Parts: sequence; C-alpha cells; structure tokens
Amino acid sequence: MLIFLAAAAGREAFTDAATRIACDIEAGAGWLGREAGTQYSIQHHTSAKAGECIGPYMVRLDKVGALVIWCKDETGKTVSGHSTSYHARFVDTPQTYILEKPAGSTLTIDIERRGSRAIVTNVY
Repeated sequence: MLIFLAAAAGREAFTDAATRIACDIEAGAGWLGREAGTQYSIQHHTSAKAGECIGPYMVRLDKVGALVIWCKDETGKTVSGHSTSYHARFVDTPQTYILEKPAGSTLTIDIERRGSRAIVTNVY
C-alpha cells in the first residue's frame, strides 16, 4: 500500500497539468462502473504549487480526443501549454468544450455510461 501511495504522489510531482486532468478522468471512469446510464462528476482541482498552473487557465477537451490546457499569468498571458490524448482511452467526447477558468477554480467534467463507453456530457 505504501508503494502505491508513493507512486501516486510521484505521478503528481512529475506530470503536467493536462496529464493530471487525464488521470482524474481515468479515475472518474473507474468510479462510473459498468451499468448503463450511471453518471459521475469529476472534480479537478488546480495545483497550488509554485511553478504549476496556478493562475487562470483555458481548457479544450475536443471531440477528436485531445485535451489541451493553457496556463496563464495574472494579466492573461499564456505562460505554458500542455496536451494529451491519454484520457481518450477511457471516455468519448462527442463535442468540443473550450472553457476559460479563473485561478484556483475547479474544473468539473460530467460523464455518463452509454453502452460500453463512458461519454463526456458536460464540462464546466
């Protein structure tokens, strides 16, 4: 058990903002279970660590399977960007979502089991 906790903590320390969101999606799809119609809301809390995405940010979760996050400074200037498609192994995204979020705000991703796949139904 201790090794698992160390591995989870290590993943947090050595990943980028997009990968951390994708890992939250993976975990949420696991919580969703296999029963059709089941719904689950994934809550992604932004990091408070210096050097991370701590200011306002923009997220794009698109229907072709990409997740992109742009981290901004207090003036709105993009200071870093990260992307991944890892989450697409666990969920389908039938439409593209683009959101601008204030610093420290929680990103919520609603998913629902439809047939054998988890589907993103809303992002806010």
